[in-house]
Amino acid sequence: MIIGGRQFDFSRNCYVMGILNVTPDSFSDGGRFIDPSRALEQALKMQEEGADLIDIGAESSRPGSQPTSATEEVHRLLPVIQRIRPRLKIPLSVDTRKASVAEIMLKEGVDMVNDISAFCYDFRMAELVAQTGVPSVLMHMRGEPQTMQKEVRYINVVSEIIHFLKKQIEIAVSIGVDRGRILVDPGIGFGKLAEHNLEILRRLSEFRHLEAPVVVGASRKSFIRHLLGVEDPLHPAVQNGSQAVAAIAAMNGASLLRVHNVAPTRQVLKIVEALKSGR
Repeated sequence: MIIGGRQFDFSRNCYVMGILNVTPDSFSDGGRFIDPSRALEQALKMQEEGADLIDIGAESSRPGSQPTSATEEVHRLLPVIQRIRPRLKIPLSVDTRKASVAEIMLKEGVDMVNDISAFCYDFRMAELVAQTGVPSVLMHMRGEPQTMQKEVRYINVVSEIIHFLKKQIEIAVSIGVDRGRILVDPGIGFGKLAEHNLEILRRLSEFRHLEAPVVVGASRKSFIRHLLGVEDPLHPAVQNGSQAVAAIAAMNGASLLRVHNVAPTRQVLKIVEALKSGR
């Protein structure tokens, strides 16, 4: 798959996507990178540490978060994208579920769309992706961020997620989205309890049936903090737990890891690659 002029061989390699939040209320680093200068510094740092691409979002999707208007999202994103794009050598992804926001950012040089609603929130997003031909990530989320952790129930969490993503892929393709430029994300932490997240990680290889690269974003998620008995997402134990999850995801078939800490994830992938290759 070509993203931003770069070739990504998802069939053989696991890549690293650095997370850059430009929100005041992100669960892990809220407010740290709203200033475009600090955002640029962080983006260049992640690039230097080995990020293959960077995902920038301006609407918090943590459990219980309130929606952000398209106007406010653009207000947060635009100066950051305009500062970063000329300086960055790797592709940029925009994390948004609004077509109007994505359209503006694509015109500013963003290379990919990461939609946590899998085109469910704004049907025009699929039309935009089809028209522009950019790669897109379709993620599973049950409900909205504001309510997604209330009354969480599944009979078979992996089968239900696969069914949903397959349906959304079919809808997207019927609208004109290139089937070969779709990635999927099981949505760890989005409308799932800790046991569901662990089940997804255990059975991650089953998502290969979708014949699309699998994105895993588990970095600093609450189930890791719960398992370790730590509340602070920046606690060193949470970083260690995040790397353990990254290793498991990579071993079980993840194609792209969406992470806050790039350098240690790169180290983890070296070990995983050695284990897989037998060297």
